[in-house]
Amino acid sequence: MITLANISLHLKDNIKCHYWQQADFLKEVIESLQDGLLIISETGELIYANASAHHIFNQLSQDNYHQRKLPEAIWQICELLLVSHNLFPDKLLILSDEISLDRLKLFRVRVKLLNLAKFKHYCFLVTIENRYESMRNLVNAEVTQYNLTQREADIWSLYRASYSYKEIADHFYISINTVKKHMKNIHAKRQMFLESQFPTSRV
Repeated sequence: MITLANISLHLKDNIKCHYWQQADFLKEVIESLQDGLLIISETGELIYANASAHHIFNQLSQDNYHQRKLPEAIWQICELLLVSHNLFPDKLLILSDEISLDRLKLFRVRVKLLNLAKFKHYCFLVTIENRYESMRNLVNAEVTQYNLTQREADIWSLYRASYSYKEIADHFYISINTVKKHMKNIHAKRQMFLESQFPTSRV
């Protein structure tokens, strides 16, 4: 016999299952992000960090990495945000800074304060973008779009990483004039691609 209590229990089970599915889906999305995402307590305790964040921590800690220890460079940005919030409590503040280990290890850090009901104190929501990885993905797309040769792709990759013509020449043991010749060809291909996408404009 189906009773109102049974129907109510069935609905509760379905709702609970739905929320669990949503939570699992959200966790899967967060873990798949290329950017690091973490939540830190007001006292500096690491509450949550996705896989990308742990990978970045390892690089920031220069191989002296402990899974629960927050890199000092990130905590300094959090502390600065807390000071700013105390000075301007009515303003929504988001701090952004860059941490550079070398030219191929450049990270953009953004920090925002969270006021979560579950916690008595504020928490920090931190996102960390690996600028080099982001740029590398962009370069890979441009190489395909512009139909670059392998040598052009190699040179364009360093150029996009802010290498000078001399540095590119030294890296590949070629002359600066050769670099200039490749760059001229790359820009010509880039212009052709842009004109094919936007026929009425020149970039």
